[in-house]
Amino acid sequence: MSSVFIHPSAIVDDGCQIGEGTKIWHFSHIMPGCVIGNGCNIGQNVVISPQVVLGNNVKVQNNVSIYTGVTCADDVFLGPSMVFTNVINPRSAIVRKDQYQQTHVGKGASIGANATIVCGHDIGEYAFIGAGAVVTKSVPPYALVVGNPARQLGWISEYGHRLTFDEQGVAQCPESGDTYQLVDGTIHKGL
Repeated sequence: MSSVFIHPSAIVDDGCQIGEGTKIWHFSHIMPGCVIGNGCNIGQNVVISPQVVLGNNVKVQNNVSIYTGVTCADDVFLGPSMVFTNVINPRSAIVRKDQYQQTHVGKGASIGANATIVCGHDIGEYAFIGAGAVVTKSVPPYALVVGNPARQLGWISEYGHRLTFDEQGVAQCPESGDTYQLVDGTIHKGL
């Protein structure tokens, strides 16, 4: 962990794996059994619960809670104050630690500020979850979703641009020039 930066106010419990070049900022708590990849940035006041797995280059903004059952692939962006859940029907007086549900966030996906991801629903690669959205079902790769409950508005490129498909189901990202094809509700990059 020679190239890992941990702010003196952060708490990193024993038994965590933290990759090279990762930074953990003020007042964050990284709990036992976490795996955090290389080049991650963990903002202020972040809680990462036991057994959470973050890939490489994951950016976690301030005040984010990542609970047991969550995995994030490489290049995921978690916006300020967004939160994951891990139990569908929590009650203070009833212990449900054996009922945690899994949530996977695919490579390159972005989740906006103050969004809530209800457990048991995966976020596809390069999906874009708008600020304040409440995700209550799985989100397909490259989908753009907003609202409460979140609903799909369209499709988005790996560069974060809305895609407009022609009659043949082909779209091009204005920034990268990459082409995408929409076939039966599924996005395929390249032709």
